[in-house]
Amino acid sequence: MTNIYQNILNSKAKSEKLLAILLDPDKLAVENLSDLIQKINQSPATHIFVGGSSFDGIHLEELITQLKSKINLPILLFPGNPSQISDKANGILFLTLLSGRNPDYLIEHQVNAVPILKKTNLQVISTGYILIESGTETAVERVSQTKPIDRNNHKYALQTAQAGEYIGNKLIYLEAGSGAKLSVPKEMITLVSNNINVPLIVGGGIRSKQEIENAFNAGADLVVIGTAFEKDTNFFNF
Repeated sequence: MTNIYQNILNSKAKSEKLLAILLDPDKLAVENLSDLIQKINQSPATHIFVGGSSFDGIHLEELITQLKSKINLPILLFPGNPSQISDKANGILFLTLLSGRNPDYLIEHQVNAVPILKKTNLQVISTGYILIESGTETAVERVSQTKPIDRNNHKYALQTAQAGEYIGNKLIYLEAGSGAKLSVPKEMITLVSNNINVPLIVGGGIRSKQEIENAFNAGADLVVIGTAFEKDTNFFNF
């Protein structure tokens, strides 16, 4: 597998937009993957993210192995905790929950993940993860026991993203959360995109192809679609 992060940087430099499908292993059975894989291969996805806030890691490796055998896209772990690490994937978003103040999600889980990661060949991509208020309590908020950033406080979201960039995060991820009622505001996406130098990921609450385009037009370099695709694997059909 080529350098995943460098490819993301190259796409950003060329203004090529990227799309990730987020798969929650809690909602997937290995024996029922055939239709899902077919739909992913027919979609415009450029990346697959695998993970969830509360998943316990059971059947993760089998799931990824099945996906890799039939999908020629980079598979990145999107872990809620160190139990969701598998060397079967191509890489991992090494997440720091910048919007929260729970030390477990700022550093403790990351420290505990290191001995596991050292035994793998995963490409590790440092990612500043910023939860934005979305009109409902999402799984990320509930599990991490942290409050999201006010969706109207665009300046503070930008400061948080810039702090992540100064710390050394290679990606910034604005997240409304799984099952969000409201997606990240376009004005916030634009403000952050225009004032950071690293690639910007946006996800959560995106329910239509038009909303994907809106996020791209606002400045997202990579958009993540999860719940909408889970509910309708024909989401990308025209």
